[in-house]
Amino acid sequence: MTITLITGANKGIGFETARQLLARGHVVYVGARDPERGEKAAAALGARFVRLDVTDDASVSAALATVEAAEGRLDVLVNNAGILASETVDGPSALRAFDVNAVGIVRVTEAALPLLRRSANPLVVNVTSSLGSFWAVNNPERVESTLPLPLYAASKAAATMLTVQYAKAHPGIKFNAVEPGATATDMTAAMGIGRPVEESAAVVVPLATLGADGPTGTFSDEKGPLPW
Repeated sequence: MTITLITGANKGIGFETARQLLARGHVVYVGARDPERGEKAAAALGARFVRLDVTDDASVSAALATVEAAEGRLDVLVNNAGILASETVDGPSALRAFDVNAVGIVRVTEAALPLLRRSANPLVVNVTSSLGSFWAVNNPERVESTLPLPLYAASKAAATMLTVQYAKAHPGIKFNAVEPGATATDMTAAMGIGRPVEESAAVVVPLATLGADGPTGTFSDEKGPLPW
């Protein structure tokens, strides 16, 4: 069985990614900071719940200890938790955006590395955004050029760079960043944009099911590699 942990999986793309991976035979741990919502989501999916707040070191350590105790290893980590940070632009808001969208990846990945190293085919997928691409936000033909979201964009650029650096630092583990596409979730509700989560999760799932000969250190969307 493939053991998979998904952060921020009680709703949105994380929830749907969990559903699609469960259908492929994965044992999925739904990571969520709110126990009530997380347990409800896990029950609805037929998954396992683990409390995981990506901004809290103790919570992250406890979550990975739970997975270790039950499974002894981790095969797939999907760093999905994120916030839009679209309101106030100030110091505290910037710290919060980076804490969730970038530092959260570091916290969870570092805690997961010992378990990933026990896997025969360890994979890490970081759900990032083309809003973190200089190419996309400066291309008038792309919708990203019309969306002024400085904290979200900057923190997602950091998430993509972390992906590349982790791939270089840990060649035995595949690290890939993915832009899932504009999706109708709670996060984008105020904008009134986005497609169904099923379509966006279907972009994440291939990177969470790569074979041993799959790529690492990439940044892509459903059409393939993205310049950034």
